[in-house]
Amino acid sequence: MSRSVVLKGAPRCPRCQLPPRWCICAGLQPVATPLRTTVLMHFMESYRPSSTGHLIGRIVHGARVHEFRKESAPTRAEVVDADRELWILHPQGEDPPATSDPAKLQVLLLDGTWVQATEMAHQVGLWGRRVRLPMTGESRYWLRRQAGEGRFSTMEALLFLHEALGLTAEHERLRAQFELHVWAALCSRGHKADAQRYLATSPARAAFADLIAQLTTPRPRQEEGRSFDRP
Repeated sequence: MSRSVVLKGAPRCPRCQLPPRWCICAGLQPVATPLRTTVLMHFMESYRPSSTGHLIGRIVHGARVHEFRKESAPTRAEVVDADRELWILHPQGEDPPATSDPAKLQVLLLDGTWVQATEMAHQVGLWGRRVRLPMTGESRYWLRRQAGEGRFSTMEALLFLHEALGLTAEHERLRAQFELHVWAALCSRGHKADAQRYLATSPARAAFADLIAQLTTPRPRQEEGRSFDRP
């Protein structure tokens, strides 16, 4: 039977939100990118350690995460930077301009289920330009079943945007950390076979070879159960 890390009372690292045995903070490498990144996270999503909105806040240098509640949603002035053009990623948006300078752009990512994202889109739809991206292939976010073909996690949407803007180096570094997170979460759930299969085709395998070797080395039982509250 697979194990769950979201059971009430299960210890987790306060930073990467993974259990101590699979903490990946040693591999945390915030990536500087000219694109300014902002996440509008539905409050229900904020409780989920698997949220890629939280991950964006950790690995994208300067990224900001705002919590959304319908009764107390952040204002445009709190979210939008006056010195940048705002793009709101949404499947019903327009194609992005052929040429765009990422140093002049701010992207707003709507983080939640598709129903929650639709709710947030109604609130912020007039704040900037709605943009859709040609996102193809299969999702690498193996922690949740995607709602339909061509649908991806919030982090993957950001990866597609970096690729579309020609930010190849940033895209590669962010993807490796995203997939390290997915792999470690699969391991923490006890999905050993899936984790091995995932890692076999992941750039995280080479990018974080030493950390992965360390994490997959068997540990004494008392170390596996250690708490972050202890010195």
